[in-house]
Amino acid sequence: MREMVEHCDELHSHPQLVDHVKLDMPDEEDLYDLAELFKVFGDSTRIRILYVLFESEMCVCDIAALLSMSQSAISHQLRVLKQARLVRSRREGKTVYYFLADDHVRVILGQGMEHVEE
Repeated sequence: MREMVEHCDELHSHPQLVDHVKLDMPDEEDLYDLAELFKVFGDSTRIRILYVLFESEMCVCDIAALLSMSQSAISHQLRVLKQARLVRSRREGKTVYYFLADDHVRVILGQGMEHVEE
């Protein structure tokens, strides 16, 4: 089976378009940070935790019971989610409750699910 490869005859076939996009491209550091953010979404356990928190704030014990996982495994994943600024927490007495960090996370999850369900 032959693979078809498209070749450009010129160095830049649409220089104005290339210049326009080049001006609008984010910095390499921002693109790296975006790629790292999407890596966090690449783990099904973290996605499950995010969907739990999409519905309601919860403590580690309740998340662990809901997902049939150990508290230490949930705590580890919550630490990753907090470092990525996707989840925040609040303390009430001795109990720490976790929740989605902001509406951006809610939108990302909602749109991702819409895309999957199409």
